[in-house]
Amino acid sequence: MAFNEHLADKLRIELNRRNILFEEKKMMGGLCIMVDDKMCVGVIKDDLMARVGPHAYNDYLQKIGARLMDFTKRPMKGYLYVDSEGWDNDTQLAHWVDQCLEFNKEAISSKKK
Repeated sequence: MAFNEHLADKLRIELNRRNILFEEKKMMGGLCIMVDDKMCVGVIKDDLMARVGPHAYNDYLQKIGARLMDFTKRPMKGYLYVDSEGWDNDTQLAHWVDQCLEFNKEAISSKKK
């Protein structure tokens, strides 16, 4: 399944602007951007996938365009989908990247096999 390349490019530009080292992995039918070997942010179809963590999760759900990430038909704790209404301008996208990078500092990396 294809993912929104325009959004992926916007994420790349934003992370490069901040001098953040990241790695891209295609997974879940989309693109996952890893920071410090941890899933941070990504693109699934036309949605931003934001890993914001559990702390202010309910507050983030109230933001424009945000909704539960229910990729597996169950909400994934700490993850949100954000539709284009919530990421279309650079300020909105920067906000979500800020939240994802902030949580990334405390997120635990998955164990490598």
